Amino acid sequence: MPAPRPELIGEIFTDALPAEDPVLYGHADLEPKGAFQARSYQTFRLTYTCGRYGLDDTGSIKVVFRFTADGGDLQTHDPTAPNYVTATASNGTPLKLSFDSSGHMRPWYRALTIFVHKGFLREGDTIVIVVGDTSGGSPGHILQSMCESAFTWRVIADVCATGHYIPIAESPTIDIVPGPPAVWKAILPTLRRPGEPFRLGIKAEDRYGNPSNQVDRTLRLTASSSVSGLPETVAFPPGQRSVVIDGLSAATAGTLDIAVHDADGSLLARTNPLMIRAGTEASWWADMHGQSGESVGLNTAREYFDFARNMAFLDATSHQANDFQVNGAFWTHINELTAEYHEDDRFLTLPGYEWSGNTGVGGDRNVYFRIEGRPIRRSSHALIADRAEIMNDAPTARELFAALRNEDCVAYAHIGGRPADVAYAHDPRIETAMEIHSAWGTFEWLMADCFGQGYRVGVVANSDGHKGRPGASYPGTSQFGAYGGLTCFLMDRLTRDDLFACLKNRRHYATTGARIHIDLTVEPDAAAERFAVDPHVGEGPVTRTDVLGMGDIARVTGTGARLSFTSQARMPILRVDVLNGMDTIATVHNPATQECAGPLSRVRLLWRGAMVKGRGARASWEGKVTVRGARIARTTDICAWNPDAPSRRVGDDTVEWESVTAGNFGAIDLWLEDMSDEATLDIQTNHAAATLRVADIGIDDCIVDAGGLDLELRLSRLPDTLDGGPVTAHVPVQLAPDRDNPLWIRVTTEDGFQAWTSPVYLFS
Repeated sequence: MPAPRPELIGEIFTDALPAEDPVLYGHADLEPKGAFQARSYQTFRLTYTCGRYGLDDTGSIKVVFRFTADGGDLQTHDPTAPNYVTATASNGTPLKLSFDSSGHMRPWYRALTIFVHKGFLREGDTIVIVVGDTSGGSPGHILQSMCESAFTWRVIADVCATGHYIPIAESPTIDIVPGPPAVWKAILPTLRRPGEPFRLGIKAEDRYGNPSNQVDRTLRLTASSSVSGLPETVAFPPGQRSVVIDGLSAATAGTLDIAVHDADGSLLARTNPLMIRAGTEASWWADMHGQSGESVGLNTAREYFDFARNMAFLDATSHQANDFQVNGAFWTHINELTAEYHEDDRFLTLPGYEWSGNTGVGGDRNVYFRIEGRPIRRSSHALIADRAEIMNDAPTARELFAALRNEDCVAYAHIGGRPADVAYAHDPRIETAMEIHSAWGTFEWLMADCFGQGYRVGVVANSDGHKGRPGASYPGTSQFGAYGGLTCFLMDRLTRDDLFACLKNRRHYATTGARIHIDLTVEPDAAAERFAVDPHVGEGPVTRTDVLGMGDIARVTGTGARLSFTSQARMPILRVDVLNGMDTIATVHNPATQECAGPLSRVRLLWRGAMVKGRGARASWEGKVTVRGARIARTTDICAWNPDAPSRRVGDDTVEWESVTAGNFGAIDLWLEDMSDEATLDIQTNHAAATLRVADIGIDDCIVDAGGLDLELRLSRLPDTLDGGPVTAHVPVQLAPDRDNPLWIRVTTEDGFQAWTSPVYLFS
């Protein structure tokens, strides 16, 4: 077994309370050791040996796990069920066991506690804990769904029965490794200029989204149009988790994709479309917000950057640890890593952190610096023992913006554990964008808050990933209900200077994780005055123009405009909503949706929304749909991110499901046949119920309100197949006088991914 890496488990980066001498507080060993497949059933024996102090009556030890871990909750009541755990003391002292998913301090929330009851242990006595005890028929303990190179069984001991737990030295670790390949992915950028280099990334993910190292294939590659440098075949050997082919280029303008075939010719994957077009910009894809195991996530910060570059095929990233867990040594380490990994035109990194103040003092913000070596202004020292820098803290968001005013930096507001309150604090010179999607959910209402305050900001999406997979952040099988987002930056080159200019001008758009191409322009009825600097912020150059692009701010004299867009993705575009502020002023459907007749009819049942703005946003859905007067031929789950909880068919007429949403949505497509004119859908959920005639459902959504924060059911009819080409439209817009008109679009694909452009802000 490899030695534990000090940057992950050592006190220098992580522990407010250091581990104590094993001679005094005891030590622990784990059997078996080694590597174990993610989400597999296993049995482990953890042996704690008492130190010189022994373990007093009513004292206890805890085995604690990170809250990010989504392995099975340990239980002590059913020896036949998964995750059964037992414990015995070598001297026969009675023990009491309990498991609490919130039983210890951040980030080690998940706690198994073993109490000494009516007795005591001396030095050398042992407690043997069997996790996944199969002796009564249990299949064992199910491991977490994500890979981790040093999954830690952290043992802490209250040997004197004071309620004060001390970490023992060298808690045991195991490696959690990927399973066999289940889904192949091939990824290209979305916009390049003729002759400009790009790369192709290929991987095979296991059932839970981990890039598999169990591949042994020779892959055949074919492009839809000429690509210079593309080999006919490429080897994907065992032990490798991805293949990257650099230095590709295309000389001819147009759209291309690349197909990945097995040696026998079967199609494994097809890339997203890549637009080759002359111009001043290319697209660069980024996940700028995630954490590693030194704070609340998994794996090391170095592994975080490696994954982002080599397995998510990102162009840019940043590490965003909660500031109240970032001591001086870790802040130095992050700056060293961003300097090491940064390479212009190859892989861009920004040093930064998450300012993690409570919502009452402003809520979560992401801070990004242009250069390394800048001071960190923390919201607090909540989990930092060393108070040497506490006078530099910025305890409120207002104080944060004041402290950053002379720094070369930008910030995002986001909705995570502590939702940002942009009405409480906002500095438009620094806070250029709102993160409206992450693994926590979808938060369009954050833009509504900004529009209500008159702010002019762009939109971004990131993973806020805690599971060591930036840029490909599956939510796992626990409390997260969404796939992590991505941001597309439209820039000339991949440099920090270009990125900062892009952010200052809002030349970017957000997606829920798919690489979707979007062009957007707005043509006012009369020539507009475009402001290089938001006039709310200061003075800058003003130019007259007939055409405005994503993120522009302009004064117009007319009362109308024409918004034009083109969007294309790997999967067909289902619909594009055109928005003025939060009002939908037009919906452009895929052309094929006009043809919804035939012997096999598809109905989409969608559920979405959140409970509240805050930690309680997550809505748990339990639903059932029963078809009367028709038969369900087949179903397809949409945005069903937990592979262990698919929808369930009950006969030919009923489907049941369980799901989680937090502003995002889940859906089921029902393919109906033998349908009578009076066929109905009877829908029962824990939030709303409805009965609708299938004949009354059209391409426009039938909406059933379910309360909460936009909780609702939506039903629509879809054709058997959709057009997979670009969706293009020109939409006339009537401008409202005497206020901003933030014009933007929301794209939704057939398989449930979404994208939002940064608005074009027009005012008179």
